[in-house]
This record gives sequence, C-alpha cells and structure tokens, in this order.
Amino acid sequence: MTFSEKENEFELIQHIKKGNSSAMKELYNHYIKYLTAVCSRYIISNADLKDVLQESFIKIFTAIDTFEYRGAGSLKAWMTRIVVNESLKFIKKNERFEFVENEWDLPEAANEEDYVPDTDDISIHVIQEMIRQLPTGYRTVFNLYIFENKSHKEIASILEIKENTSTSQLHKAKQRLAEKINEYKKS
Repeated sequence: MTFSEKENEFELIQHIKKGNSSAMKELYNHYIKYLTAVCSRYIISNADLKDVLQESFIKIFTAIDTFEYRGAGSLKAWMTRIVVNESLKFIKKNERFEFVENEWDLPEAANEEDYVPDTDDISIHVIQEMIRQLPTGYRTVFNLYIFENKSHKEIASILEIKENTSTSQLHKAKQRLAEKINEYKKS
C-alpha cells in the first residue's frame, strides 16, 4: 500500500481504523519528517524529541477512531495538534520555564518593526536553529503565537500563565531573535 493519488487520506484512515499495520506504517512514513519538524520547534534534545514523537504516534493511532475526516489537510492538522500538545505536556513536566512576570520592562509602544531585521539572505535552517536556541519560555510562546496562530489569551490558558506574561515573552523572543540575526549578518 502506498499513500498516493490512488489512496487518499480518507481511505488510509479507514484502513488504519481496521487495524491495518501497513496503513499505519504508510501514515508514519508519510508524515514523520513534517511532524519531527513541528516537534523540534519545542523539544531540543534528540532523545526527548524521539520520546515525544513516539508518544504522539501512540496517541494518534489509539485515538484515530475519534478523528473526524473533514477533507484534505484535516488529518495533518489533527496530527500536528497532537504533536504540539504532547510537546507542551513534555515541557511542562520536564523543563523549567523562564517566564518573567513583570511587564514593566516592556516598552510602552512596542513597535514590531523596531526588531524585525531582514532575513532574506539567511537560510531557513539557520533561523530555525536560532529559534531553538531561545530559552524554553520564549521559544514556547513564540512557537505557539507564530506557528500555531494562538492568541495571547489562548497561550496564557495553555501554559497557565498571565496574558501579559505571554505578551512579554513573545516580545523578548523577537528581540533575542533580532539580536541573533543581526549578529549573524555581521559575521
């Protein structure tokens, strides 16, 4: 069985729901690189990354019966949500967040243009590595806001922090990234 034009997501899901191990393997092989990239935005250690992905796939395969297919891309979105949630669960359990509760060090009118340097001449891999080097709290809020399109209210709820802490962490993450980008351009 190959996941191709002949075999759409819906049919693949039906095979997995019936316990077809080759369909499970096909799904895994098709999405592992993408889901690894998603997970690596949150989890730095390769060993931890593998553990989180393993837990994610266990959850995907055990919860596939609850998945409601809503068209092309819905499976990918559902699996992405599981990987992000498992990553956040791991971080909460195993890592210390570096959240700063005071908002007084945030400029009154934090203009995002002030710290968005041009990145056209920097590879995406270099930028991804810069993001991975951010402290856990900054990186987590940055990823949720930028890549998962979560609001500060949603981030605060997910991470059990204050809304203005989320805002501050995002601001500081962007500042740090801008500094890293500017340093990289000078070298």
